[in-house]
Amino acid sequence: MKTPSNDMTTRGSTRAAAMLPRRLPDPLPTIHPVAEREADGPLRATYEDTKRILQVPWMGVVTMALAHYPRFYAALWQGLRPLYESRQFIEACQRLRARVEHHASHLAPGSLVADLLEEGYSHRELEEIRRLIEVFSHGNMPYLLIASQARTLMEGLPLSTATEVTPASTAPPAKAGSLILMEPHHGNSEHKALYRQIRTTLGLPFVNTDYRALARWPGYFTRAWHDLAPRIDSESYRAITQDIHVTALDLVAELPNPNQLLPQQLTAAAVQDASHEEVLEVTRLFQYLLPGLVTNIAVFRAQLMSS
Repeated sequence: MKTPSNDMTTRGSTRAAAMLPRRLPDPLPTIHPVAEREADGPLRATYEDTKRILQVPWMGVVTMALAHYPRFYAALWQGLRPLYESRQFIEACQRLRARVEHHASHLAPGSLVADLLEEGYSHRELEEIRRLIEVFSHGNMPYLLIASQARTLMEGLPLSTATEVTPASTAPPAKAGSLILMEPHHGNSEHKALYRQIRTTLGLPFVNTDYRALARWPGYFTRAWHDLAPRIDSESYRAITQDIHVTALDLVAELPNPNQLLPQQLTAAAVQDASHEEVLEVTRLFQYLLPGLVTNIAVFRAQLMSS
């Protein structure tokens, strides 16, 4: 496993990182994601709008959890919606993804292609898995930036004073169809044990959508996870996720704030739904976990590159 380069670790001293350290809330907040099938009326319309603008086929757990606080989520989404349709936001997502995938190489993931082919997977099946990984490689970047914006504002810190956005001239990748998820009750005891291991390793009370979608191919996903898991408890991995945390905050600080959404506006909306501390802790949770998630997906992507 390679040691991270100096370029990757210098961001840890930025002002954003000092103000908003990356830490897992303790105790973990209880989250109440509003599943897409449960959303109706204005919230359903917001979900469809979110997926259309972000060009993703699923609502991330982060946005479904924030949507449990309807006034808060409406203020956040409507306040920043013009940004999400802009060239600046798309370019920020691209920059973030490039950095994540560059860093993933420092974890030295091995190719699983030969072993999976020998196991009986076809080239067509592997390409289908690659396409699904591409959906998450693209879609997790806006979700990480949204989580970073939400936490920044809920911590009482302002976003940029710039307001001008440039409408996107090119669309992000076309969205795929609906995701097929392997829920815990769909599998056998080995499947349930794998999900328990994921939760324990990541220190989280749930299994992200990405993992449940990739577990549709149980033989592949078991191999992929077991190749990744030992790398998570390493200095290299911690340095990478810290850098991604700071990079996301730096990008958020640069991005325009077209409607000049202010911390006090978002807080005022949040406290109509719950306590300030409750909503803040949820934003801290997701802003903590997403750097790890995007790193893991980048490793999965690298594992399926031809050997």
